[in-house]
Amino acid sequence: MLAQVATFAAARALRLPRSAGRVTYHRHQRVRMRDGVILMTDHYATDAPDAGTVLIRTPYGRDWPVTLLGRLIAERGMHAVIQSCRGTYGSGGTFEPLLHEQADGADTVDWLRRQPFYNGRLALFGSSYQGFTEWAVAPHVGDELRAMVLVCTTSSTRDSTYAGEAFALDTVLTWAELLAAEGQPFLTRQRELRRGQPKLLRGLATMPLSSADTVAVGAAVPFFQEWLREVEPGAAYWASRVFDASVPEVRAPILMITGWHDIFLPAQLRDYAALKAAGADPHLMIGPWTHGSPGLLGAWLREGLAFLCAAMAGSPPASAVDVHMGNAGWRTLPDWPPSGRPGALFLRAGGGLGAGAGSGAPSRYYYDPTDPTPSAGGAVLAANKAGPVDNRALEERDDVLVFTGEPLESPLDLLGDVSATIFTHGEPEFFDVFVRLCDVDPRGRSTNVCDGLIRVVPGRFPRDQDGVTRVEVPLYPTAYRFPAGHRVRVQVSGGAHPRWARNPGTGEPLGSAVEMRGGQRWVYHDEARPSSLSFTLA
Repeated sequence: MLAQVATFAAARALRLPRSAGRVTYHRHQRVRMRDGVILMTDHYATDAPDAGTVLIRTPYGRDWPVTLLGRLIAERGMHAVIQSCRGTYGSGGTFEPLLHEQADGADTVDWLRRQPFYNGRLALFGSSYQGFTEWAVAPHVGDELRAMVLVCTTSSTRDSTYAGEAFALDTVLTWAELLAAEGQPFLTRQRELRRGQPKLLRGLATMPLSSADTVAVGAAVPFFQEWLREVEPGAAYWASRVFDASVPEVRAPILMITGWHDIFLPAQLRDYAALKAAGADPHLMIGPWTHGSPGLLGAWLREGLAFLCAAMAGSPPASAVDVHMGNAGWRTLPDWPPSGRPGALFLRAGGGLGAGAGSGAPSRYYYDPTDPTPSAGGAVLAANKAGPVDNRALEERDDVLVFTGEPLESPLDLLGDVSATIFTHGEPEFFDVFVRLCDVDPRGRSTNVCDGLIRVVPGRFPRDQDGVTRVEVPLYPTAYRFPAGHRVRVQVSGGAHPRWARNPGTGEPLGSAVEMRGGQRWVYHDEARPSSLSFTLA
């Protein structure tokens, strides 16, 4: 009765279509994989006639709130099958992120084909890791696949793990800690969260990084150790753990939902582009959300379930791109990235920012990896630390360069990709460049809009005869209105720790580096070396 009341309340709050049938719950079904491993699976059955099936594979358990999701799907007239990935929540085997999802997903679909309720119409539905499992199996389902709902996820986690070819330390170690904590009693976990997760914070500050997992969770985490070693883009390790090569093969209707501050946003947009290039027409929604935003959860359930209902009935919604523009609300676009006029702002001596290259001596800062420039907000895993925040304390640091424009006479609308070109010189030769775009309101509050970091090693970027390196930094894309009276600000610094692992400056291996080498760095902003921010105007 309690589950029914909760489902009714959730459906009403989300304005979902009315219930289409009664739900019968079949728990703990044992599904055998090709290697004999048993995966625990729950089935929320509907009595609606000729009902399709929605498959969700997850490492995060099958109890509340997943039970709510299963009931919401089944009440909309579809069977919901929810399975725990191997090594999690009663399923056999060992959880090795990404490695078994393709084979286990295919075996689960084969099992579905033998079930009397299965009518050959399948949908895949999920967020984050659940989306990884979707991409692992989708190209191999064939015409049975009628819909996919992909929320804050990607076909290739490798690129997000090493965003900018640096290491996404905060996201990876926070996820490792989250997985390790899943077996803890509820009160024990809540007590640790209320204390601010001090062990995790100590782990994020630990060097060498090969010890960080032990500090954070009390034991070495195999995948964390592997990801510290397998850093090269072409590493054979990732071949069985990324699924981007087969994305263009998927022809089913697809809804992609993500947020401007989600950890997987750039990678998910690459999936969107791959689908479009292959002739598919996915629906894309980008909101003002982080990876764990409550608003994202609401959009996932509301929009995702409506999309499933329509697609499984053979009438998927018309494709569109719906984006939320900061300070301006929602817009519907024909495609992403949208067409628009290119724009640029140039860094200037004395901390200025404006149209046209500046002049004067370069700006200078000192990066010290023993006191790394901290990260503030942005795209990190934990919702309480992510998204737009006040950057004023960060901008007061000596190791952060700040370039600010004059108050805007009229609104400035950015819509599309954002990038920076930074001309820089200094020591050491192994370094990072972090660039952040901020909105400064009339009271002086500086709020981050988007950002990006790139790791520089000798030979990755061109250097001129004076040893000045031209570094191209892709930032997150954005849809944002700078209101009249606000100012545009650009930060340049040598890192954002612990969102990215600090650069020790030595070129030592990621996991074992202990020596720290800081140094002075100059940023040029004259006619010959015009450091700038580039964007698309709406």
